[in-house]
Amino acid sequence: MSELPIYKLERTFNGPKELVWRAWTDPDLLHRWYGPGVETIIHEFDLRPGGVWLNEMKWGDNSMYSKMAFQEVQEGEKMVWLHYSSTDAEWNSMANPMMPEWPGVLLTTVTFEQVGDQTKVLLTQIPHECSEAEISCFAEAMSNMDKGWGSGYVILDEILAELT
Repeated sequence: MSELPIYKLERTFNGPKELVWRAWTDPDLLHRWYGPGVETIIHEFDLRPGGVWLNEMKWGDNSMYSKMAFQEVQEGEKMVWLHYSSTDAEWNSMANPMMPEWPGVLLTTVTFEQVGDQTKVLLTQIPHECSEAEISCFAEAMSNMDKGWGSGYVILDEILAELT
């Protein structure tokens, strides 16, 4: 495969950029919308280059862990992280038990742009240092990724309405 598939999701939210940024970066708000339908536990959130976000999604007696390693942070404007899609409880990268061919690492970029009274958010994810099988799996799954992010964004809309 010569070009990597790029997942893009652009969405405009009602609210100023500072508030939308806060909803993405304040663990007390982030855990409410990230991972809709499960309990999201943020074990660590160190928003700086070199910092990490350690995340657990819990349903019943099951947990799924992931680690995000921040590469770039421009306050209120942009976040870039390496998203280790599946880790063990010690935050060591491992194959996704539900989708073994899912990319181990995604390069994730989120940008924030003020547009009048609203904020445009652009999220992109690209397989990072992945095998051809992982790249193919990601390319095939991209069309369904809007559902998960979209469900979280509905909750994020509610949070923003509550805060304004």
